[in-house]
Amino acid sequence: MRRTRTISSVQRPEWLTGLDASFLNLETAIQPLQMAIVLQLDTTTIPGGYSYDRFRAELAERIRAVPEFREKLSPRFANPDHPAWVEDREFNIDQHVHRIGVPEPGGAAELDEIYGYLAGLPLNRFRPLWEMWVIEGVDGAPTSERLSVVIKIHHAAADGVTFTELFARLCSTEPDPPRREFVPAAGSDRPMRIAVGGMVRFAARPLYLVRKVVPETVQAVRDAYRRAALGRAMAAPFSAPPTMFNSRFTANRNVAFTRLDLNEVKKVKNHFGVTVNDVVTALVSGSVRQFLLDRRELPSSSLTALVPASVHAPDRLGRNQVSGMIATLQTQIADPAERLRAVAESNTIAKEHSAAIGATLLEDWMQLGGRAILGIAKRVYGRVTRFRPMYNVVVSNVPGPQPADYFLGAKVTAFYPVGPVMLGAGLNITVCTVGGKLNVGLISCPDVLPDLPEIAEGLTKGLTELLAQCG
Repeated sequence: MRRTRTISSVQRPEWLTGLDASFLNLETAIQPLQMAIVLQLDTTTIPGGYSYDRFRAELAERIRAVPEFREKLSPRFANPDHPAWVEDREFNIDQHVHRIGVPEPGGAAELDEIYGYLAGLPLNRFRPLWEMWVIEGVDGAPTSERLSVVIKIHHAAADGVTFTELFARLCSTEPDPPRREFVPAAGSDRPMRIAVGGMVRFAARPLYLVRKVVPETVQAVRDAYRRAALGRAMAAPFSAPPTMFNSRFTANRNVAFTRLDLNEVKKVKNHFGVTVNDVVTALVSGSVRQFLLDRRELPSSSLTALVPASVHAPDRLGRNQVSGMIATLQTQIADPAERLRAVAESNTIAKEHSAAIGATLLEDWMQLGGRAILGIAKRVYGRVTRFRPMYNVVVSNVPGPQPADYFLGAKVTAFYPVGPVMLGAGLNITVCTVGGKLNVGLISCPDVLPDLPEIAEGLTKGLTELLAQCG
């Protein structure tokens, strides 16, 4: 949920939480920590017809009511704490919206190449941390008929839930909705205000560590040992077997997309008495299992997945409000139905364990970590994961935007989410439900997984296999 802003004559800066700032501090040249939404649009619904200038002008009008798109990071001058979001008084829409043409014939292969290229481009940290690319010439159609649009945002500015909520505020249920009222952005970037505020916040860290973080961490460790003894603990970090997914990647990116029918997924869910997330996890398990099996590289022990979970609450601060669990994918099981049941059971255990840890523990530790500490942690983590992955893949399921019928007047015909590729796990699979479909975006590095579309196809094949057992 978006935190309500107080409209007053004086707007105060919005400080990044430690978790927000961690995505800045952990970013590298080969690891841009950003997310994207990939759209296919029918522009014949735009009132007055499509032109690039009109499309861009409509976006500029809409973001008057979405101040997050007009806010940048505060300067670092004398601020020992995390930065704040402040108004970009020199905001220029032309610095964020770009136009590009897809090479002929403008099909899926050409588009995917562009998407992968755009996913690897870093964002400018001196401006609001987002950009939009308008891609014309899709399927060789005239410019006025079909477009593809890529919207990127830095993970420091939004997690999956926040991003889809921001995107929804640019959408509408009709092509020409009423204009929305202007919403002011966060406060000014006056250096002394930011510096003093940062010093006060930084000075409070030791007390925060002693009173809150250490006791909660000790309790979480004790609980983990107790659960492990009872066989009710989720997979431990760094227990994942090495795979090609965990090879060292470069700055290059490739993407693949697929769609699954939500009613078919629910049919499987109801037949086996599991959840939609269990089915999605089992489909990922089956696809990566077959992918590795075909290459004779399937480990004897199960692969694991990092599964982020939203812990958004109206009374909490920060644009990233996530925890997560490490799920056992049960890739050592050949039978799809048996694998699904095993995945569901291990997911139940992992959810219970994750809930017991506490929704804010990750955020609390990140709140204490500054650039220097996270820089050291980043280097240590990078060396450790060369030998033992923390997990093998990232599997994220985020709620779809409501509404998502029209974007800037154009009918949305396809919607795909794309997450970041994280150090140590070169495959991210993100799922988002829109219009009765599970829209799946996969991203990797072509130097690690050149055959990424094969994993996307494996998700569809896996659903067909499970449907065949539903009668």
